[in-house]
Amino acid sequence: MHHPLTPDMRKGIEACQRCHNICLQTAIGHGLETGGSQVEAAHLRLMIDCAEICVACADFLLRGSHFHDQACQLCATICEACGLACEQAGGMSDCVHACQRCAENCRHIVETMVVST
Repeated sequence: MHHPLTPDMRKGIEACQRCHNICLQTAIGHGLETGGSQVEAAHLRLMIDCAEICVACADFLLRGSHFHDQACQLCATICEACGLACEQAGGMSDCVHACQRCAENCRHIVETMVVST
């Protein structure tokens, strides 16, 4: 059975994929190559966690997984934490904005599911 993607789901997928790319690029570019506070192990792990949950969440949405709402909730939580950590570290505004946008989109998907059920 084919699961149709809503416009909100499409926006969520795009936001997740963008956040994945930016978090990974930022972790490598700012974290591993430039050094400084961005290299702290916990922050680097969080950025990689964020990139990984984003790609997993996009996959859940694309498949129409029964668990996509739970994936979106976890993705939003991790994106918020990553965005805050990147904001505090400084110099990673692209990552901050991508994380915030992804978290907002994921939360919206979860909220619309609650309203429609």
